[in-house]
Amino acid sequence: MTPGYAELPMYVAPWRVQLANERWLELILRKLNRERQAAAHLPLPVLWEAPELLLAQTCGYPLVTRLKGRVRLVGRPRYEFPDTAAGQHCSLLLVREDDPRQALEAFAGSRGVINGPDSNSGMNLLRHSVAPLQRGGRFFGSVQVSGGHRESLRWLREGRADLAAIDSVTFAYLARDAGYEVAGLRVLARTAPSPTLPYIASLTLGAEQAEALRAVMNQSLRELPEVAQVLGLGEVLGASEEDYEVLLDYERQAATWGLAQLHPVH
Repeated sequence: MTPGYAELPMYVAPWRVQLANERWLELILRKLNRERQAAAHLPLPVLWEAPELLLAQTCGYPLVTRLKGRVRLVGRPRYEFPDTAAGQHCSLLLVREDDPRQALEAFAGSRGVINGPDSNSGMNLLRHSVAPLQRGGRFFGSVQVSGGHRESLRWLREGRADLAAIDSVTFAYLARDAGYEVAGLRVLARTAPSPTLPYIASLTLGAEQAEALRAVMNQSLRELPEVAQVLGLGEVLGASEEDYEVLLDYERQAATWGLAQLHPVH
C-alpha cells in the first residue's frame, strides 16, 4: 500500500468531533486500500502542499491565495447546523452578553481579536463586515491574534477583547458539546455567507481520482451514520475553485470601502 497523509485538522473540538473525524478517515483509507503516513510533525502549510497528501481540509482563504493552483480540490462539506446550508456557512460576530452595545457600528474603536491573519472566517469575513463602517482606514482600536477560534472565545469571556468572528460550524460544535466555551457570549451579527472549508489533496491526484475519493468519502459517511451525526455532515459536495472566488470579492470590496486590512494587529 502506498502511504499518504490523511488529516482533518480544522475542527478538533470538542473531542468527540475529533474522534468522529478519525473514524471517518480510517474507513476512507480502508476502502482506498491506502496506508496512513504520520503527519503530526508537519505544520499545516507544509501538510497542505505535500506531494504525499491524500486528504486534508483547509480554509477557503488560503485556497484562493497561497494554495491556488497548488492543490487538488476534492469537495466541500454540507453541514446541517444553524447558519449553514447547501455547502455554505458564515461567521458569527460574538460579544459578551453584558456588553450594552447592540449595533456593530457601536464597536468602532473597540478591541478586536482574530484567530489568524490568513483565516477566512476569523479575519476575511470580519473585515468585510466592518469595512463599510471604517473611519480613516480603521474600525477597531486594536486587533490582536489569538491563534485559534477557541482562544478568541476565551479572550472574549475573560474581557481581553470585545468582538470576534467565529466560524458558525465551530460555534455549533461548541454550543452543542462544550457550552461553557460560549457561555456569557451572544451573537451580535452574522457575516456574509461563504463556501464551507474545502477538502483538498495533492495535485498528484488526478481530477477523476479526486472525484472517486469524494465518492468514497460519501459512501463512508453513509456507512457511519453516528459519525455523520456527530460531525453534522450530510454530504461532501462537488466544488470548484470558482466557488471560492467570492472570498477574494469580499477582500476587494473591503479595500474599496477603505479597509484593505484589519489593523493595527499585535
